[in-house]
Amino acid sequence: MTRLSLIIPAYNEVARIEETVRAALAYFDGKGIATQIIVAADGTDGTREVVRSLAKQRPGIEVIGKPERRGKGCGVRDGVRISTGDVIGFIDADNKTPISEYDKVEPLLSDGCDVVIGSRGLRTSRIEQAQPLYRRLGSRGFGLFMHTCVGLDNIIDTQCGFKFFRGDVARELFRLQQIDGYMFDVEILYLANQLGYSIGQVPVRWRDDGDSRLQLVAGNIRNVRDILSLRWRHRSVAATAPAEAAERQSSAS
Repeated sequence: MTRLSLIIPAYNEVARIEETVRAALAYFDGKGIATQIIVAADGTDGTREVVRSLAKQRPGIEVIGKPERRGKGCGVRDGVRISTGDVIGFIDADNKTPISEYDKVEPLLSDGCDVVIGSRGLRTSRIEQAQPLYRRLGSRGFGLFMHTCVGLDNIIDTQCGFKFFRGDVARELFRLQQIDGYMFDVEILYLANQLGYSIGQVPVRWRDDGDSRLQLVAGNIRNVRDILSLRWRHRSVAATAPAEAAERQSSAS
């Protein structure tokens, strides 16, 4: 039986975390998939305490995190480190993409795809509640900047928080991953692309909840800095990746 590890990074999400965890458990129970839920919860609002209470009621729920805000990338990386699944994924704590969209992810993983990501930018994606105009314009500007600096021209939406990996692939990528903040998504996809892993994209339902945790000035400055540093951070990967990718493809064939 496939075992799935689902990581839910959270920062002060006490109002929503129980609903998100219960929805994920109900969905995967219904599919007969053994699931490890890891909530990586930073903050001081009681989110970790809520999850600990759930863990007493149901095996397979774990909680990690600290009072200080360490960043979404840090939380997911720590979650991957203790994961045990054959498949590893992460979703948003506020359930922007319903967990049932995994129905679209599963066939690609079963067919051998290494990484499968939800996308809000495909023709059949459904945006049920759009972001405010200023954020949509900012996202387009970010996309142009990111593709210019990093590439990934084949990836339409790097930032949707609905990503799944073969377990061994996730462990290798997150062993190399360094960015603690929001740009860890770009970093992971950059590493996957450099290392020759296949990346599938599926259209998903998505809704904005109007509760962005991004600090518009300081946060965006940090994002720009992280994107500009990405190639330098992983210059050793870029140097060795072509040989590793060729070896992996030879082994697969």
